[in-house]
Amino acid sequence: MTPWIWLILCVVLVMIEAGTAGLTTIWFAGGSLVGLILSLFKVPVPVQIFAAIIVSVLLLVFTRPAVKRLMDHKVIRTNAESLIGTKVLVTEEIDNGHEKGAALANGQTWTARAAQEGRIIPAGEHVTVREIRGVKLIVE
Repeated sequence: MTPWIWLILCVVLVMIEAGTAGLTTIWFAGGSLVGLILSLFKVPVPVQIFAAIIVSVLLLVFTRPAVKRLMDHKVIRTNAESLIGTKVLVTEEIDNGHEKGAALANGQTWTARAAQEGRIIPAGEHVTVREIRGVKLIVE
């Protein structure tokens, strides 16, 4: 096989990987690189293809999990999202019917509404933030 075919294959696979970043084709680009190197040494074509396949599979099996772990970043909730699940103090009675209520969360006063319609939560009670809608804490 001519080295140009291996080179083109390698470049195409790298470009596909760059476009998707899914860690799928990069391993086969490594195998095609091995095929390219073997073709430069005039190794028979069947051996080039076999080596390319073997190297691709080995790269996929042995290096993909480690690289995937390094690339997977845990999503860290920040700012308002970090309030979900926390306990907050009701500073103004929460009454959805009258559209009033406030709670103190991390030193900041937030507009608050009850998760259950019709429930009135008195000031001074500690509640749990279930979600955030816009700029309102939904609590229970």
